[in-house]
This record gives sequence, C-alpha cells and structure tokens, in this order.
Amino acid sequence: MTREPAATYPPLNTLKPVADDVWIVDGPTIEFGMPWPKMPFPTRMTVVRLGGDDLFIHSPTPLTRDLISEVEAIGTPRWIVGPNRIHYWWIPEWHEVFPDARVYLAPRIREQSDGRIDFEATELDRADGYPWDEAIATLPITGNFMTEVEFFHPASRTLVLTDFIENFEPGKLDAWWMRWLTRLGGVQDPDGQMPRDMRLTYSKQKPQLRAAVEQMIAWNPERVILAHGRWYPSNGAAELRRAFRWLLE
Repeated sequence: MTREPAATYPPLNTLKPVADDVWIVDGPTIEFGMPWPKMPFPTRMTVVRLGGDDLFIHSPTPLTRDLISEVEAIGTPRWIVGPNRIHYWWIPEWHEVFPDARVYLAPRIREQSDGRIDFEATELDRADGYPWDEAIATLPITGNFMTEVEFFHPASRTLVLTDFIENFEPGKLDAWWMRWLTRLGGVQDPDGQMPRDMRLTYSKQKPQLRAAVEQMIAWNPERVILAHGRWYPSNGAAELRRAFRWLLE
C-alpha cells in the first residue's frame, strides 16, 4: 500500500461529502514557491451539485479512473472552473473526459498556462451572467498579480475560496524551515490567513478587497473550503473575521 505524503489529506482522489450536494476531493501535493526552496502544497477540489444533476467543478484535482466513476454516480459535470491564474493544471484532463462541460477561467489563466489551455473557455471576469447564478454567487476580486474568484452556495452556506486563505498544519510539514516559512507568511494553522506576499499584490485595491471580505462575511457562511491546508467545517464567518482582521481593523 502506497504511503501518501504527510502534507496530504487522505484518502485522496475520492469524493468526500461535506454538506448536502457539496463534496471535496483531496488531491496530491504540488511543489510551489520560489525557485528554491519549494514547499509541498496539498490540493483540494470542490464539487457542488445543482438542479439535481448538474455539477460545478471548482479547481480540479487529478482525474483518476475511480474518481470518474464516483463523479458520474452523483451527476454530470457542466461547468469546470479555474478560480485564479495558478489553479488550472488539471483542467485539460477534465475537459478531455467531459468535453460537453463548459470551462470557465479566471483572468490570465490562458496566458499563465503557456499553451496548456488550448481549447475554448469563458472568462470569469464579472459577478453575474453565469448559468449557475440562481444557485451560486460569484465574487471576482482583482489585484495586481491576479484575480481570484470566490463562490458562495447559499443552500449549504458553503463559501469556496482558493488561495485567499491558506492554513498549513505544522504537524503535516516535514521540515523546520517549512514550519518557519508558513508562520512567517501568516499561513500556519490555527491562524491561517491570506499569504503576506499576496496581500502586497492587493495594496492598491485595499478598499475593494475590504468590501469583498465584508460581502463574504455578510453571506454568513457556516463552512469555508480552502484549496491548501485545513479547511473550516464550522463557524465560517468568524474564521473570515479572524483571518482578515489585518484588513478589517
């Protein structure tokens, strides 16, 4: 039996229910960061079922044969979403297996992908006008480096973020320098926040960023799903106030 890296959240590549019509899939780690050193980032996908059968696929993880069967058992992928410019890598796999699903990409993904995204896709550049509008709220937040698009599913009170909060658990980090780096960067559990380097890329858009965070808090989410690290299954609005206190106070 293969032992998964400590940083991951096994079992991997399988649907895990978190609320009615909402699932996550914990994926493998990716190496990310400066040219050196690079950290192992655990990955996470979110799946939301709408209208009984339509599936909203957020930040896809690798598509294994077993996962294909699991996904097809709960519905049909209709929309595949890349929520920011660095969350796109496995979208081509999903597009190949589910060619009828429409792909939606945050701004600059096609540029970032360097040819990996070579098929038709719609840009996520506005707050409405999407086929999921009646069931999921869309909130694009633009900074100097990237736009991250957040989503809220009112029926389950689930907020889906990507990199706006990262929350690495020290016990899942193998090296002292990883623990030091995540603490320095403001992304260590139990006080995971927006990475400090990302905050700098929103320095000229602080009023817009604050308004977006206030909107997310006003939605009063019960749970907040993150792409990297421990996510929040309860007290979601309170976690937002904690994580963004540097911005709100």
